[in-house]
Amino acid sequence: MRFKEDQSNNNEDELKEQQKYLIRKIEELAQNMEKYNIAEYIQLLNDPKRFFWVNFLGGVIRGFGIAVGLTILGALLIYFLQQLVVLNLPLIGDFIAELVKIVQENL
Repeated sequence: MRFKEDQSNNNEDELKEQQKYLIRKIEELAQNMEKYNIAEYIQLLNDPKRFFWVNFLGGVIRGFGIAVGLTILGALLIYFLQQLVVLNLPLIGDFIAELVKIVQENL
């Protein structure tokens, strides 16, 4: 009789430990869902118009950023090439001078 009581107590203890473990895991999952804004993402996916609008604006802004960035890098490259022309290097200077001249004519 005592053996059955010990065994049932062990089973109850195991169940309690498993329940505590599951509760901890559920709490971690809930925290991760809040941290990564899963609910807001699902709401966004359920509203196609808003989803399209958000992605459209993101694309426009990315495109604008790329255009501005490439313009700045291009201007710096042209400036650098002009400085090389000023150094009057034999073969490279003539090539770069012609290249800068072509770019300036097409601007």
